[in-house]
Amino acid sequence: MKQISTNILGLIQEIDQFWEPVYPYLAHHIQEIYGRKDGAILEIGPFCGVICALLAQGVGSRFTIGAFSPELALFFNDYIRKNDCTGRVSVIETDQSLTGIQENSIDLVIFRGALFFPSLFRVDYGAISRVIKNGGLAMIGGGFGKFTPPEIIRPIAERSKELNLKIGKIEVTAGQVKEDIETSGSLVEYRIVHEGGLWVILNKG
Repeated sequence: MKQISTNILGLIQEIDQFWEPVYPYLAHHIQEIYGRKDGAILEIGPFCGVICALLAQGVGSRFTIGAFSPELALFFNDYIRKNDCTGRVSVIETDQSLTGIQENSIDLVIFRGALFFPSLFRVDYGAISRVIKNGGLAMIGGGFGKFTPPEIIRPIAERSKELNLKIGKIEVTAGQVKEDIETSGSLVEYRIVHEGGLWVILNKG
């Protein structure tokens, strides 16, 4: 991730905390797409937190957050302590190229906010494909997920939009996402879905 100011870092952290009521519902959506209860799960980027909800719902057997800056690594370590995930979820510092993450080692990659913040980072589809095992998948994109009820969304929607715009969120179409994947040179199998947001589901093998 590009060097970010203390102000932008604070806004990202506020978003991550602000979305906590959404995480259990979003985890349910991710679980439905993943279709498994086992496997190594990796959540990456500046917008992490749903991984603890997956753990609580009994999805996954190994859990890692890949933070895109040292400051976010410290923030996520504090987050897992507060959510009683210490000892179950590990935090490593990496980047959009997923430096330090072993090839063919992950069953499920989650990358939220991935498509909407080009001023902060770009999605490296090849790197994501590289770390996923055959038979694994990645869920790349953003949104509240299809199970989050309106009464959860309503109180946070306006503030969430405001914070996202402050850190550089742009509107992205499915066509733009498709073009970005095709021009990246990455030979990946994927589909784009609109239910509960805008998501790229990348399958390997």
